[in-house]
Amino acid sequence: MLRNYIKVAIRNILKHRVFSFINIFGLAVGMSVCMLIIMLVANQMMNDRHNPGRERIYRVNSLPYYNGNQQQRGNENATTSLPICDELLNNYTGVEKAVRLVRGFGNNWISLEPGNDINIPVSGYYADPEVLDMFALELQYGDPATALVEPYSVVLTRKTAAKLFKEENPVGESLKVGDLGTYKVTGVIKETDDKSHIVVEAYASMSTMKSLQAAGVLGNQSNDWYNFYTGWVYIMLEEGKKAADIEPHLAKIHDEHFAELPTPETTAATYRLQPLMSITPGPLVNNPIGPFMPWIIIYFLSGLAAIILITSCFNFTNLSIARSMSRAREIGVRKVTGAKKIQIFNQFISESVIISLFALVLASLLLVLLKPFLLELAFAKVMHWNMTANAFVYAVFFAFAVVVGIMAGLFPATVLSGFQPIKVLKNLNNTRLMSKIGMRKALLIVQFSFSLIFILTVIVIYNQLNLFLHSDYGFNPSNKIVFQKGDTPHEALKAELLSQNNINNVALASHIPSAGVVYSEGFKKTLEEENWAEVRYFAVDEDYLDNMEIPLLAGKFFSAEAGESNENTIVINEEAVKTFNFASNAEALGQVIIYQRDSTEKQIIGVVKNYIHEMAVERLEPLALMYNPDEFTLFQVSYSGDFAQASETIEKSWAAVNPGLKVEIRDFEEKMGELYEILFGTLVKVIGFIATLAVIISCLGLLGMATYTIETRKKEISLRKVLGSSNGTLVYILSKGYLSILLIAMLIAVPAAYLLNTMWLENFSLHVSVDPLTITIGVLILLLFGVITIGSQTLQAIFINPVDNLKDE
Repeated sequence: MLRNYIKVAIRNILKHRVFSFINIFGLAVGMSVCMLIIMLVANQMMNDRHNPGRERIYRVNSLPYYNGNQQQRGNENATTSLPICDELLNNYTGVEKAVRLVRGFGNNWISLEPGNDINIPVSGYYADPEVLDMFALELQYGDPATALVEPYSVVLTRKTAAKLFKEENPVGESLKVGDLGTYKVTGVIKETDDKSHIVVEAYASMSTMKSLQAAGVLGNQSNDWYNFYTGWVYIMLEEGKKAADIEPHLAKIHDEHFAELPTPETTAATYRLQPLMSITPGPLVNNPIGPFMPWIIIYFLSGLAAIILITSCFNFTNLSIARSMSRAREIGVRKVTGAKKIQIFNQFISESVIISLFALVLASLLLVLLKPFLLELAFAKVMHWNMTANAFVYAVFFAFAVVVGIMAGLFPATVLSGFQPIKVLKNLNNTRLMSKIGMRKALLIVQFSFSLIFILTVIVIYNQLNLFLHSDYGFNPSNKIVFQKGDTPHEALKAELLSQNNINNVALASHIPSAGVVYSEGFKKTLEEENWAEVRYFAVDEDYLDNMEIPLLAGKFFSAEAGESNENTIVINEEAVKTFNFASNAEALGQVIIYQRDSTEKQIIGVVKNYIHEMAVERLEPLALMYNPDEFTLFQVSYSGDFAQASETIEKSWAAVNPGLKVEIRDFEEKMGELYEILFGTLVKVIGFIATLAVIISCLGLLGMATYTIETRKKEISLRKVLGSSNGTLVYILSKGYLSILLIAMLIAVPAAYLLNTMWLENFSLHVSVDPLTITIGVLILLLFGVITIGSQTLQAIFINPVDNLKDE
């Protein structure tokens, strides 16, 4: 029986090649996108699977709360208090091993570039010696028992060792890491195909931190219970123990260390264990140690893929029902000769599954083309996505194709197997199924509505991205170069740069505005006030205001003549004036506010005009500019002429002050817009791609329906021609039904797109609107594709010869 089903299915596929191609191609496009998501999720789920102790390993996450109120908890952090590591090991039972990983050694993993500072050649963490055993890292060279015991020792990955050293075995070699000292290579991690959620090139010994703390390079975060942001703690439970056995310990540790806070404003935290296997894919947490896939992104991508796949299934349903009359006699004859309804049902389901399997082959080819597109996205590069497939993934693909085939064919099979023989054989011409405005046209309307919503959304996101990148930020980002300060003597380099003809201004700052990095501290007017006001701040020098061309509304700015006394003063923005309830900018001058970090008093000497100092997606916050040379991390250089000449000048000046060190030069605007490109640029490409697929699939469905209409109405068209109908009249008669479908889709999609896009746009302080021009462009795009698709078939009516279709009548 199954063999017969397959034969009949293949025969029908070959007989109706156009409809079969539309179904197969449509399903293949939808399936290929879904298969990409499957590969992405499968790739993420392979992280740490190789670890034999994976079921016993947990990360200790922190949930900060403020003002002594546990009900006001912030978001969950992957980082935590570092002393909890020794506390659990030494004072409680149930924990076999515990490991600390601390940021500050080498570069950060969150970067499109190989490193944030090219003078620091690695990306890594300070780690306890047990890290190798905890994460099942095998050393190719070196002794795992001693590799991370001594201060200034480092273990490299195989790839990093090959990048830095010519020797196959670099154990014993030295490696200079910026101003963090020179390290001895004591081990090389063997290269394998195993995946980890931790992106790392090197581990430095935790004992190194004590030396760096003594030298004042690092703070004493390893003993600070109130620091929840600089390190991660992983524990391995003893055999037979569960997370529920450790949770009471965490509650007790919280009560012991945070029951009595030093001040009501002190930030404290509770703790939660997160299983190693639920880190990625996993819940959205702050301060991840490496790239991870939040479930919310999976749901978002899956939703887009599902819309494309459902649209493809709509095409299958539409064309199957449209062709139902051509198979009605076949169904009637088979039922009269003894076929049961379930057998007819199985026949159509079999055809659907076989078409889906053909689509799987085509989808696999499309997947090869789509994969590089996804991996080239900025977001994919930052998240280190690397989608590979194995036997399990291919088995999932096959099962997925079968399920899609059943889903796509379920409705047509149910309808067609329900035909009554007496009706379809007695008078086939009077048998109508879902004609006129029924299900077929409703499905087309839904398809084109989705398509127009996607088109309008792409245009809105593109406009929003352009607004972010080219709006008036309240400062001048043009003709500026930014580069890392490192441990260079900044006064000497600044003087060297200012001696060059094409350098206009040089300033130092802690970070770039509107680029996603936020520094904040608490301030209040008097100690008697109950709460500290959270204020964003930048550490800047005396030339910063001129460099950025920010208007000074009242008072004065820092000066070189004031020297160290600049550190006792502060400049605020207009929003901060409101926050501290000063009546005017002039009244704020001379007032004193208290700095929470060290309880020092800062005198307000100036007020600057509000400008967008953090990402434009956020609302405007109060801002303070402070003079603190210890926090200067980068140079901002304003230049004249072109970028290449200015870059060459900076390189020469850098080499004169820092011989032997390299400098990485970045355009200020490009660096500032990098995060916008990662987020919104990726959205434009992804949703634009989905919109394109949705339009193509919808037009294919429309093409199939129009083709079928022409084929079934050839005699009617011939009669109209004989009776004198003009070609234009015939095209209008055949097209008007489909044009009405497009019109109804527009009436549905435009309000829906307006509401959906307005909802997310209103979350931004700076946003565009869904204006008439945007709607007009989207509607014209859809109309263009729709009219081309309809016209390609209805124009065939002009070339129909009445003699060929009426000679047998």
